[in-house]
Amino acid sequence: MTKDLCILGSTGSIGRQALDVVDKCGLRVTALTACKNVDIIEGQIRRYHPAYAAMSDEASAADLKARVADTGTKVLSGHDGVCECARASGADTVLNAIVGIAGLEPTLAAVEAGKNVALANKETLVAGGRLVTRAVREKGVALLPVDSEHSAIFQSLQGSPGKKAVHKLILTASGGPFFGKKRAELEHVTAEQALNHPNWSMGPKITVDSASMMNKGLELIEAVWLFDMRPSDIEIVIHRESIVHSLVEYVDHSVIAQLGLPDMRIPIQYALTYPERFESPVGRLNLAEVGRLTFYEPDYETFPLMNICRSAIERGGLYPAYANSANEEANLLFRQGKIKFMQIAHLVADAVERAPRCEDYTLQDVLEADVHAREMVRTHIQA
Repeated sequence: MTKDLCILGSTGSIGRQALDVVDKCGLRVTALTACKNVDIIEGQIRRYHPAYAAMSDEASAADLKARVADTGTKVLSGHDGVCECARASGADTVLNAIVGIAGLEPTLAAVEAGKNVALANKETLVAGGRLVTRAVREKGVALLPVDSEHSAIFQSLQGSPGKKAVHKLILTASGGPFFGKKRAELEHVTAEQALNHPNWSMGPKITVDSASMMNKGLELIEAVWLFDMRPSDIEIVIHRESIVHSLVEYVDHSVIAQLGLPDMRIPIQYALTYPERFESPVGRLNLAEVGRLTFYEPDYETFPLMNICRSAIERGGLYPAYANSANEEANLLFRQGKIKFMQIAHLVADAVERAPRCEDYTLQDVLEADVHAREMVRTHIQA
């Protein structure tokens, strides 16, 4: 069980919910990091008294340093400062709740320093899965999933007699706000509509990813690395109620699932207290109140990003990194009103098709792919 915790991305949705778990379980916070939200992290510093804090935005770091000069917290700045918090904060576990590929290097820094990682940053494994899993094996640390779907699979695998007993993994998806709509109906949807998720409270990037179903494609890639599975052994099913968080089908055709209310504090707490379980700040699931659970096949024609991601991980190398970074850029442009919703999938598919073939890769290769994929997207919309 975690005792001392570093939270990367403490002012975001996952970070704030993680602090609810900290309060419930009595954990000690050794470091907090954020990007620009100085007001929230200042309050967190004054409440939790971490030894370190970092802001990836340099101006915000200077502001925070002046504000908390009366505390004992050392304030670091920039991407290097975030990595230093992951590496040197004295925590035994680093919870990575950073959004996007910016979370990759801090994850590697934590692993290299011998820290266990509770991973809520799916882009880490999507873009650099081979690098991260190799480092985890070499350092002998734990990589614990925080995403509700991967936590559900992880929990459903407890007690499994081994990988050979597993037939397939089944990722559930809410379907987002546009479930049941066809392509023509989505041509002119707005960012405001895409950000109206029916079940989950998440940050804007992830919420739009849920609307486009890119989130499920990213989770498929993440599951390949987390559970050492072939892409063909991972299935996606739409489950509107978000009560069954994912399932494992075994070779004897029995299926084990994890159920719970759609509240991220459940998987966050399990990652931080594993292998133990404690009372949660989340309410109890009452199936009679839920009433019914429904399941549907995904609409791959209307939401092609799931299959684009499946193709990318099947091809391997840097293809998933290109898919991830192109999506990050397109997602942002959509939220800024610069492209239409349906252009996101087109731009991601184009970046994957133009990505260079690369069987193995280094961290530098991934970082260069990130820059290249984003340039592809920006150049495409400017043409």
